Amino acid sequence: MRIAIIAIGKLRPGPLKDLEQLYAGRIAWPLSIRQLAERRPLPAPELKEREGALLLEALPKGATVVALDEHGKPLASAALAQKLGQWRDGGVQDLAFLIGGADGLGAKVKARADFTLSLGPATWPHFLARGMLLEQLYRAQQLLAGHPYHRE
Repeated sequence: MRIAIIAIGKLRPGPLKDLEQLYAGRIAWPLSIRQLAERRPLPAPELKEREGALLLEALPKGATVVALDEHGKPLASAALAQKLGQWRDGGVQDLAFLIGGADGLGAKVKARADFTLSLGPATWPHFLARGMLLEQLYRAQQLLAGHPYHRE
């Protein structure tokens, strides 16, 4: 199973980029991270829709899509691992995680999603969400492999 993280915004060198690289380097699944940006200064609703169009255009063909959204389903780490295992064992070849910009995801992106995931009830900066998602993917990988990385 190939995993793509497609996100709005480009991380600059620094702690968040370091965190992204740390966990991306630990993930055994083929992983790609695409950073997209709309450079035009647009009103927030128009910007959200434009960013959504960029995300949808970047999707691998036939991918199972997971949208990260505060109103999505929160999963404990073990439940996320189980979900990933189901996708993997069910023959999903491409799994794409979509992370919107500061204003979140547009309606078209949410409608396209096969699953909507929440990283919890707190509001997280969209740049930090990448590192958090990557850590959870790594944790899920380790859980599925029976490795003791995860402790409950």
